[in-house]
Amino acid sequence: MPVPLSLLIGRRLMTKNLKISLALVALVLAVVGALLAANGTPETSEDRADDGQDKAAPASVLVRPDSHRLSTAKDGKVTVVEFLDLECESCRAAFPVVEQLREEYEGRVTFVMRYFPIPAHKNAELAARAVEAASKQGKLEAMYQKMYETQESWGDQQVSHEKTFRGFARELGLDMKKFEADWKDPATAKRVEKDRQDGLKLGVQGTPTFFINGQRPQIQSEQDFKAAIEAELAK
Repeated sequence: MPVPLSLLIGRRLMTKNLKISLALVALVLAVVGALLAANGTPETSEDRADDGQDKAAPASVLVRPDSHRLSTAKDGKVTVVEFLDLECESCRAAFPVVEQLREEYEGRVTFVMRYFPIPAHKNAELAARAVEAASKQGKLEAMYQKMYETQESWGDQQVSHEKTFRGFARELGLDMKKFEADWKDPATAKRVEKDRQDGLKLGVQGTPTFFINGQRPQIQSEQDFKAAIEAELAK
């Protein structure tokens, strides 16, 4: 039995409309994905609501006695903790903002840096161990900054940049024998991994992830960041 012409036209229109709809959905998903990547976290808003965002992270896990404090407030009223990946482009983009806030809130806000190397990043864990090894000679911040300042030259690559990081250590004037020993020491790798495991316990899924007094605010801009800090300072 032949199919009526009107039905054939309707089917063609529906097929065309479906293709257009699917294309639009794909476009929207691509844009959303790009925005999430730019913010350094793969979570959706629903994920954030379910992962205990309104509950303060356990202080004993959030900041350990050996956690690296980049700045310290005497009153200890406000603490900002960042879980970061030195190979992460979003972390590099956030770096100057964090530096600006550290300067602006010097003496009033404690800033803590914690490692969270993403396994998919070839050199992230190696870079974290280099920073940790540099900390043994009082050069943690210098190496940490060096990593971000040069990230474009070594990040997002599938070859080891051990030679590159060794060069950074020389540039910073480190005792190379001690640096090599500390860099390759299993205890250094364990120290980096301890940070990462704490991040996982706290629900960290992407980098950078910030906690302000144990809460994980939704930060989309420097203004959001400052507002969250100011709110805690005002309490």
